[in-house]
Amino acid sequence: GTSEEVAPPIQQSFMIPKKEINVVSDMAKWKRSQAYADYMGFILTLNEGVRGKKLTCEYKVSEPIEKLVALLNTLDRWIDETPPVDQPSRFGNKAFRTWYAKLDQEAEKLVATVIPKHLADAAPEVAVYLKESVGNSTRIDYGTGHEAAFAAFLCCLCKIGVLRVDDQMAIVFKVFNRYLEVMRKLQKTYRMEPAGSQGVWGLDDFQFLPFIWGSSQLI
Repeated sequence: GTSEEVAPPIQQSFMIPKKEINVVSDMAKWKRSQAYADYMGFILTLNEGVRGKKLTCEYKVSEPIEKLVALLNTLDRWIDETPPVDQPSRFGNKAFRTWYAKLDQEAEKLVATVIPKHLADAAPEVAVYLKESVGNSTRIDYGTGHEAAFAAFLCCLCKIGVLRVDDQMAIVFKVFNRYLEVMRKLQKTYRMEPAGSQGVWGLDDFQFLPFIWGSSQLI
């Protein structure tokens, strides 16, 4: 019934994420962690969810999915409102820092539009992943680590119950696809450099997940 939708879940505590992988040996610790299992499970579950499906197929679009698309539309609008500035350097347009400052300031409010009121305490934690998903404002670059942060952002929303199992196709086809469009616009508008490019050894300078989920679609 409706009482289920408004009832707060078992008490959860939230914390501001901080960087824990600083040296190579920390990677082994990360790979043994529950967070790693949850994150990889999320990626692979979505991989199964879109298996053999086309971007144009029909799927359920829930209210949280619509709200996430609206959030991404806001980021897109801010790009239009923050044109590139004239500068001697061809790459890394400094107007990106102005755009990012707006997101840094508004991120928690944006996240609060997606999550229900009884989960408001989660907003500061979840917002960090959103801010980490759009590129680095110091270096004015973007790479697969930023894309991974957006997947972590979506994973967090699943963990707290905002997104559900039947949202799988919409997460990839509607939300993630819109995210890619906005990121491409950021990269082109502000001439962002690739972060941590692997050159010819990498599938792409900027994205990785479309190759995973896209290959599943082709099965």
